Amino acid sequence: MPNSPSDAPRRITVQRKGPLLLEGPVEVELEDGSVVSSDRFRVALCTCRRSRRYPWCDTSHRDRA
Repeated sequence: MPNSPSDAPRRITVQRKGPLLLEGPVEVELEDGSVVSSDRFRVALCTCRRSRRYPWCDTSHRDRA
């Protein structure tokens, strides 16, 4: 049962210049109401909106030399 007291909380790791790292699996509801999901053990959510795979991070936020 979702949100039951026995469910362990999900961990989200915030990085100053990077994506949000979430322990999966996850479902993400987008602005248009569509839902995307990942069953990976860890996912990276884009916060800069430069990713071509948004909402998943593709490291587009990194400075290029």
